[in-house]
Amino acid sequence: MTRQSIVSPLPSDFAERCRKLGSSTLYEASGLRCAADPLIRSIWDGAFIAAAAYPLECSPGDNLAIHIAMEQVPRGAVLVVSTSNFVAGYWGEVLTVAAEVAGVAGLVIDGGVRDVAAMRSHKFPVFSRGITVRGTVKASVPSVGTAMSFTDVPVAPGDLVVADDDGVIVIPAAEAGRTILAGEVRAEKEAAMMQKLTDGATTLELLELTHWRALK
Repeated sequence: MTRQSIVSPLPSDFAERCRKLGSSTLYEASGLRCAADPLIRSIWDGAFIAAAAYPLECSPGDNLAIHIAMEQVPRGAVLVVSTSNFVAGYWGEVLTVAAEVAGVAGLVIDGGVRDVAAMRSHKFPVFSRGITVRGTVKASVPSVGTAMSFTDVPVAPGDLVVADDDGVIVIPAAEAGRTILAGEVRAEKEAAMMQKLTDGATTLELLELTHWRALK
């Protein structure tokens, strides 16, 4: 088995910092068009991913590329799988167990999955477009471990993927450090704003929108 390596400039403590910030704050702080299709959601509440991307493409209804990727994906990476938005059961309990053994951080897929109860039991984070019993064939491999477009968002090996109950974002690796720092500044400002709200201020005042009061 040959596993590829991902050379990524992500800060060493990026996962913990991203968990505190969440995808929405990081998205706003990034200033980038980095949000994946909002229909791609967690299959169980509270799932979270902050990991380096390992992208691959499946032909519609064909999951051979995933099985090949499982022998190459670096430990700690998240599989980001494009299926041309074709919903089928590309992933289930067998691949979940294989992923845990391989140290995979989670799965983000624009297609579908099945065996949801098992994945929930394993607490394996999966974000997908849908859930279906429909299976797949194993016949073709468009790409494994190379840059691609995921729901119109560019994703390359080593890019920062953050996924939680709000959605999925993909930050270019070169922008990750800047985005996390900007997110922390934004979070501090929001915390100060919420304290002022608790003390009696209004959002119109804090956001300097009081001119709209004249429209009453």
